[in-house]
Amino acid sequence: MANFYTDNKDLRFHLRHPAMEKIVRLKEMDYRDKEKYDYAPHDFEDAMDNYDKVLEIIGAICAEVIAPNAEDVDLEGPTVTGGHVTYARGTRENHETLTKAGVIGMNFPRQYDGLNFPMVPYVMAAELVSRADAGFANIWGLQDCGETILEFASDEIKQEFLPRFNKGATASMDLTEPDAGSDLQAVQLKAHYDEERGVWLLNGVKRFITNGDAEISLVLARSEEGTSDGRGLSLFIYDRADGGVIVRRIENKMGIKGSPTCELAFRNVPVKLIGERRLGLIKYVMSLMNGARLGVGAQSVGIAQAAYEEARKYASERKQFGKTIDQFPAVYEILTLMKVRLAAMRSLLYETARFVDTYKAWSFIAAERQLTKEERDDLKINTRLADIYTPMVKLVSSEWCNSIAYDAVQIHGGAGFIKDFPVERLYRDARITSIYEGTSQLQVVAAIRGVTTGGYLNQIREYEKRELRPELDHLKKELVSLTDDYEKRVAQVVSAGNNELTDFHARRLVEMAANIVMGYLLLDDAQRDACRTSLAELFIPLAVSENRVRSEYIDSFEEKLLGLYKIG
Repeated sequence: MANFYTDNKDLRFHLRHPAMEKIVRLKEMDYRDKEKYDYAPHDFEDAMDNYDKVLEIIGAICAEVIAPNAEDVDLEGPTVTGGHVTYARGTRENHETLTKAGVIGMNFPRQYDGLNFPMVPYVMAAELVSRADAGFANIWGLQDCGETILEFASDEIKQEFLPRFNKGATASMDLTEPDAGSDLQAVQLKAHYDEERGVWLLNGVKRFITNGDAEISLVLARSEEGTSDGRGLSLFIYDRADGGVIVRRIENKMGIKGSPTCELAFRNVPVKLIGERRLGLIKYVMSLMNGARLGVGAQSVGIAQAAYEEARKYASERKQFGKTIDQFPAVYEILTLMKVRLAAMRSLLYETARFVDTYKAWSFIAAERQLTKEERDDLKINTRLADIYTPMVKLVSSEWCNSIAYDAVQIHGGAGFIKDFPVERLYRDARITSIYEGTSQLQVVAAIRGVTTGGYLNQIREYEKRELRPELDHLKKELVSLTDDYEKRVAQVVSAGNNELTDFHARRLVEMAANIVMGYLLLDDAQRDACRTSLAELFIPLAVSENRVRSEYIDSFEEKLLGLYKIG
């Protein structure tokens, strides 16, 4: 049987990262659940065996059910009947199969019928599902909403809603409106507290809502009259069984067509408040969006993996001039660079997931007992790193996903332009990854803090301290040189004291940092497994050349040229 987990050795390699022992111990709170739940792990190896087996189950479902359904789902798509969404046949089959396998809500605590998995194996599952069908990954992946419920909702709400995920409840996050896309401070959906009924009621319109007719929805609404900014917004939870939301239409999209993107009308919709009033955007949605951006990172890696597999297969079978095209330098160079970039973005994805795992685990422990100074420091460090790595991984993985899908079509030639080949769909699906959950430009806005505060540089210097085998030293020297140049360019831009200039060069600086970070991560991978040395040997010279172009442009740029760029 085909299996998307066992056929990709990279996943098990990252699952077995040395940092996982600490993460699992923290997540399992020293394995205390073993006395209460017979399926809870007794130790680290038991936990890892659990993750491995569940990922193998998901990998099989992805290869045997979800991927074969993808083309039909893309053609059929969801429909609206009587103000509600009907999924395509294949989408229903996918969801039912994963629900029966018990892998929805897999990262929730066991008391809510979850498996208490850390973020790393959950993100791997998201990558697998995305490789099979990126559109369906949106429906499956919106169980991320449960994380926000778990972190911020009352115990009553947690108990009411979280166990439903394991039974197959779908979810959505209803944030965007016709006049509030990237600028969520402009949200106008009105939340009014009905004193007589003792309930909050919502009225207004939401637009571009992924999986908008879900059973459980997190809704951002304006609860404070007379406000016009983010401080007047609160977050609410809506149960579709209570009624009141009508799907006006499903958008006809370029890609991810199996995932319904809806316009919703709210008419006196009863909801419950999540956490405290006025913190909807500035606290709860920011956390929700960080999780979603990590999810898009996983989705991007999954799509890129699928595109690479299709390109490699086609190139090994397609003959021209008496030999398969993968023997031509023009083609094998593209294939190799696809593989190298895929390895780099995957290493960045799981490094980010480890930071998220660590700070979330400490946060839950802190709710039960006081942390020591060392534990608080570790919490702060990992929180900061998660905050600056999340926009970086979303930026890099989504942009490279588009590039890899483009190259996969190119390798197919004219055949790649025909719907008979999966790369045509993958190319369309890839395009959204650099747009939703914050465009690439907005990721740069978030990530530039890691540049200007020295966050990226400090972490790069930490990587620099790690011991490597002597045969890797020449590659490390290249990265040290890149880092020195990056530090110089950051100082050059920041010292100008011109915020517009900093914003103008922000993407170049973030991408320079990302290339160095990924170079070190690939060196770490090579240190653990000598067979991976070639990936670092190929990626680092590429990083050197790409960073040199950015560095030279920054060095030669004159501020007076800023005005010329405004003519567009």
